[in-house]
Amino acid sequence: MKLQRRADGDAVPGPAGPGGRRRWFPYLDAFRPEAGGAELSSREVVEVLEPYILEARRDRIRRAVDNRSYAVCLVVEGLSDFGNVSAAFRSADALGVQSVHVISCDSSKRYRDNRHVSMGAEKWLDIEIWNSPAECFSALKKRGYRIATTCLGTDSVCVYDMDWSQPTAIVVGNELRGISDDALQLSDLHCSVPMKGMVDSFNVSVAAGILMHHAVCDRVSRLGHHGDLLPEENRILLAEFYLRHRESTSTILHEYAKRKAENFMARL
Repeated sequence: MKLQRRADGDAVPGPAGPGGRRRWFPYLDAFRPEAGGAELSSREVVEVLEPYILEARRDRIRRAVDNRSYAVCLVVEGLSDFGNVSAAFRSADALGVQSVHVISCDSSKRYRDNRHVSMGAEKWLDIEIWNSPAECFSALKKRGYRIATTCLGTDSVCVYDMDWSQPTAIVVGNELRGISDDALQLSDLHCSVPMKGMVDSFNVSVAAGILMHHAVCDRVSRLGHHGDLLPEENRILLAEFYLRHRESTSTILHEYAKRKAENFMARL
């Protein structure tokens, strides 16, 4: 069962969000079976699958969805240590950052063949893989994001001085080389986390966690909340999480979609 995605540049209907930017939500309310059967709505998916999920698990999934947002997304560029990718993605999941991106260049191309993330975080995140900063940033800008690359420099903005209520993509770079020149040139701004000790940099996964944590705290301070899905979006993502809950749920939905199609044909 596959959830249909919205095309890049198609803003969610409704008023612009903080900063005048259109908000982005990637999915349409359409679940289509990969082989035969009728298309299902998120409401149908939820109604069909809820009886097969324990109440405690349903409550935990609902709480997670209620606190999800696409207003902040994480981009990792050229990371060579899968442990760092794992830790950064785990932090994203814990903080309610639903959208994460991998710019798969240099040695990080191995990520295509090894997409393991510890503690099952990858299962719940929307992960997209890109071939270059230009390809990734172009798509994100069409979706309404500003691109903030982490970089120590005279033109870097302190993360504590930024307005994180605006849709923002946080970009962290390679463990040794940092952000590539291409990414720096294509970004909208450079940002940094102030450091008071003798070391001059954070571990990349630690930096990603600090940035996302501050972004969430700033959003809560400004908006009163981080999770910002509209009711329909919440239901769509809830249905998607129910579908991701266990592999067997896909079989259940396929059978339901097949019966729905057969009943429709019988009425013709």
